[in-house]
Amino acid sequence: MPVEIKVVKSEQELNEFVNLAWQIYKGNKYWIPNLKAEYRKMLTPGKYPFWDHAERELYIAYKDGKPAGRVAAIRDDNHDKEHNEKAGFFGFYECIDDVEVSKKLLETAARWLKAKNCVYMRGPASPSVNDEYGWLLEGFDMEPAVMMPYNPRYYLKQAEAFGMKKVKDLYAFHKCSLTGIPERIERMMKRIKRSSLFNIRTLDMKNLDRDVAIIKDVYNKAWENNWGAVAMTKKEMDLAAEGMQQFFDPKLIVIAETKDGNKPAGIAITLPNLNEVLKHVSGCDGVMGLGILGLLKFMWYKPKIKGCRALIGGCLKEYRQTGLIAEIFYESAKNGIERYDWCELSWNLEDNRMVNDFDAELGSVLYKKYRLYQLPL
Repeated sequence: MPVEIKVVKSEQELNEFVNLAWQIYKGNKYWIPNLKAEYRKMLTPGKYPFWDHAERELYIAYKDGKPAGRVAAIRDDNHDKEHNEKAGFFGFYECIDDVEVSKKLLETAARWLKAKNCVYMRGPASPSVNDEYGWLLEGFDMEPAVMMPYNPRYYLKQAEAFGMKKVKDLYAFHKCSLTGIPERIERMMKRIKRSSLFNIRTLDMKNLDRDVAIIKDVYNKAWENNWGAVAMTKKEMDLAAEGMQQFFDPKLIVIAETKDGNKPAGIAITLPNLNEVLKHVSGCDGVMGLGILGLLKFMWYKPKIKGCRALIGGCLKEYRQTGLIAEIFYESAKNGIERYDWCELSWNLEDNRMVNDFDAELGSVLYKKYRLYQLPL
């Protein structure tokens, strides 16, 4: 029986699209999903603000009458405006270990993107650079940190069998609190701080709205013109801030301001590794669907989180030659390992030598890699 591809149109089909992942990863002890309601929201225009400036088509592949794979074809107006290109993306990809099914899925996504005048298909992006990005390339015998992807090894082979080529690798470093901050870094930071132009502080809960506004403003400016980066809209930033406020640690959020004028200059955001909680409530349908037992599990495991992820660290371009980025990274790493057993620093572009070298100097170890693929259309 040939592989059949169907477009997701109904709520029932959307549920089938989401639920397919649990079929693919059945028995895999490393995969940690988000709540199903979060996936449905992320995929639904009107509920997830990314779709205010982007469009998508969702597909499910059936083999022998049973769901066997899924993919989203995605086009983003804001990416095209920022990078002056007609980009296409694929994401939310899941597939059984079957080259015929994977080929049909990727062909279908590529065909839709080409009809939208896209010049290439890149991914996976689920749905964008500001969400889950790339496929795991190295580190399959470890759980993913919060907001990082996990996938079977054979997805890489499926992409390459389809003719896709690597466009960029992403790095993740691991820092153990037991190793502390190397003495040479401590000495260097003392020298930098003596002549520093900046005050470094953590999030002020008494002025939360003010500090969240600072983070939103600096985030988009600091990553302007970076490879693949796309500024988040106000609605996207508001939603991200709302989600993070449910489990963030204010001592892990760093804000840098100028000593002269107290102007925002840089930020760093490290998040507690919520995946250590989510793995105990896998498959639940949203917080309200956890049930009494699920809610009890959630509340029980949340204070027991041992790890964190250094998600964001950067400064405004006018301060990049001042040593500020080192101050921000140092304070972020120091606060993280003082409060948690380990910290993942991710993700970094493979060719961002300054950041990768500094992470290594901190005593961090490159322990995972992720890959983005691209196909000319």
